[in-house]
Amino acid sequence: MTDALAHVADLGTSTVLLLLLAALLAGWVDAVVGGGGLLQLPALLLVPGVSPVQALATNKLAGIMGTTVSAVVFYRRVRPGLSTAAPMAVAALLGGAGGAALASSLPPEVITPIVLVALVVVAVWTLARPAAGRVTQLRWSGVRHTGAAVVLGLAVGGYDGLVGPGTGSFLVIGLVGLLGFAFLEASANAKIINAVTNLGALVVFALTGAPLWVLGLMMGAANVVGGYVGARMAVARGSGFVRVVFLVVVAGLVVRLAWDLVA
Repeated sequence: MTDALAHVADLGTSTVLLLLLAALLAGWVDAVVGGGGLLQLPALLLVPGVSPVQALATNKLAGIMGTTVSAVVFYRRVRPGLSTAAPMAVAALLGGAGGAALASSLPPEVITPIVLVALVVVAVWTLARPAAGRVTQLRWSGVRHTGAAVVLGLAVGGYDGLVGPGTGSFLVIGLVGLLGFAFLEASANAKIINAVTNLGALVVFALTGAPLWVLGLMMGAANVVGGYVGARMAVARGSGFVRVVFLVVVAGLVVRLAWDLVA
């Protein structure tokens, strides 16, 4: 523990404050629509002496704290049906394990253009259908609904294990476009699923000793504050607000992935 505290002290006050600010903003974005990793993970990757694996693990540690709090806020105020979130979470865990196993066999230069095109399609679809996601109109019920949720969970979980960025956005748009949820309920369900999948990833990382625990817990505290505020704002302002933030986050993902391709 002493070494961990010394490592944080060595980073310097300005670096730590910037990391906490990134975690605070990431928690807010994650709570509203997902995609907080756009802010938090790059910030960790820029810290001298922090390896990519440590950055990923510490990001999961901080992220799960904020996601859990926002999931609780959403559940208490929106009451999303666990009949959708529970099977999706299990499927996403399995998909994540499969995606992680495939990660070494597919080069990023093949994956990134596909994801970029998918995100552009998602943005165009959302803009072209302004009424989509305003109210919940489920397309199926019973076994068909659960089956579709499981397939979606496997697909998004596999993507999360294979690539990662934009997982929350793909979860939300899948819940809206495929299953027929309103944006607010979709985001509520996505938070529950994200909390479970993040826990699975964190356990794996913890077994390898990758997380920077003191830094991760400090960032997690900031993430909790951002997550709580973001969840309260999303519930208060409704699906229209979540839709706007969703489009902004997707646009940010498109810019980032496009930059990765040309840089």
